Amino acid sequence: MRGKKKIAILVVASLFVYLSLFTWNLRTGHLDALSSHTGLDISGIVLKPGIWVTEQVTGFWYRYIYLVGLKQENDRLKAEDAELRRTNMLLGSQARSAARLESLLDFRPPEKWAFSGARVIGHRMGPAAALNTLVVDKGKAQGVTDDMPVASLKGVVGRILRSGAATSTVLLLTDSNSRIAVIGANNRSPGMLSGQGYGKPLILRYVNQNATVDPGELLLSSGLSGIYPKGLPVARVTKIQRSDISLFLTVQAEPLVDMAGLEEVLLLSLKPGEQAVPAANAADTEAGTETAKEDANGAADQ
Repeated sequence: MRGKKKIAILVVASLFVYLSLFTWNLRTGHLDALSSHTGLDISGIVLKPGIWVTEQVTGFWYRYIYLVGLKQENDRLKAEDAELRRTNMLLGSQARSAARLESLLDFRPPEKWAFSGARVIGHRMGPAAALNTLVVDKGKAQGVTDDMPVASLKGVVGRILRSGAATSTVLLLTDSNSRIAVIGANNRSPGMLSGQGYGKPLILRYVNQNATVDPGELLLSSGLSGIYPKGLPVARVTKIQRSDISLFLTVQAEPLVDMAGLEEVLLLSLKPGEQAVPAANAADTEAGTETAKEDANGAADQ
């Protein structure tokens, strides 16, 4: 019973207090203001961490999306840059090739001779190579024959060693089997120009001790070998030595053409009905050619 009375008294007291506070709040409005301010403060305390977390997650997401897009844009720009570089290199190569071909078209062959252009498609140079040669993209199908002279805009390159159906091998001026009858451009002293191999100077042989040869003098093809037309620039004299025990001068020369850098060459041929100047040393020339061919065959067999 006592417990029920206490509860009843507590309920009546609580109602009294509530009614009193309610009546007082109706007159003053202080409780409404207090609840309004405290409710907002509590709401702010509860919501602020959630808002901060939301802002951080949203910012990270937008930054991630931005970085992904930026990377994709960067990759695209890199690909475009690489493509533009390749295009520029290709156009530059084509422009240089066009300039070289245009220069080749301006070449004026000697009288009675015609020429055609050919591209270099292979080199076989250096100490490990049996012969100093290169391969061009024309053969018998295009009228190429053995011993046909090969030149460039700067001078003599060599001669056709072997002509195939669609390609041909050129024996270079620098090969030790190469022989070209030459004459000095200034002093007109004749001699036989021989190669010594890749990277070595050319040797001008059979020049008399009393002949006049100047350092730096240009050597031209004399046309006496029966292969090369007369007047083509071949080499330039670099060194002259005299000896008391030899009847001939020791003369060194350098080719006018950079053999390793050749990309196009000119193939010279006599016009129909024309004949070359009779060769005084035709037998020696043919022997040298046959020796070169035998060496080439031996190198191929190895």
